[in-house]
Amino acid sequence: MYRNASRLFFLSILIMLFACAPKRVEIPVYEGKSLENALSSYKSISSIETTFSATFEKEDTEIKGDGIVSIADSGNMSMRIYSFGFLVFELSSKDGVIKSDPQIDKNKSAILTYGLRDCLYWWDIKNYEVSENQNDYILLNNQRQVWINKKTMLPIKQVIFLDDGRELDITYENPENFGVFWYPSKLRIEFAKYTVVLRLKDMSAIRRS
Repeated sequence: MYRNASRLFFLSILIMLFACAPKRVEIPVYEGKSLENALSSYKSISSIETTFSATFEKEDTEIKGDGIVSIADSGNMSMRIYSFGFLVFELSSKDGVIKSDPQIDKNKSAILTYGLRDCLYWWDIKNYEVSENQNDYILLNNQRQVWINKKTMLPIKQVIFLDDGRELDITYENPENFGVFWYPSKLRIEFAKYTVVLRLKDMSAIRRS
């Protein structure tokens, strides 16, 4: 009798665990869909707002925080970053004029403005040539190179070519469904001696009517 009661107890625990466990949502497979159609589904997006956790790395120094950014496809943006609930950094960019508090150097500014804009709007690449390997499409123009997975039609990496000849490297991981679309939830941006790792928590988008 004790053995049967124990079995029933463990069975009920297992049922509760499986009932409460979040259901895994499979990433849609777009294999066979044209690249142009996949990219055009994003091109009506005029602005993005996302909350994130961020890790700023430079050599052996690491700073963590949480933030929110609103960024338009024009590059105009506003960003706030908090640490332990306190506002520690603000940045805005409008018509190419960048302001931040506290002030930051050109390398950090490049990552958080041009880099972040092209990083988030990975599909907004024009006048590109397409090549491919077994798994990816590779889009290339004078400013950027983007690798897009053929099955998920999501980016896996990107290189941004800056005017001074340097490059900004971006890698994308962990696609998640944010409701408006599937999007990589982990982004790693590397430039000069700086690295920024963003983990997106939530995302919303405004589309042109």
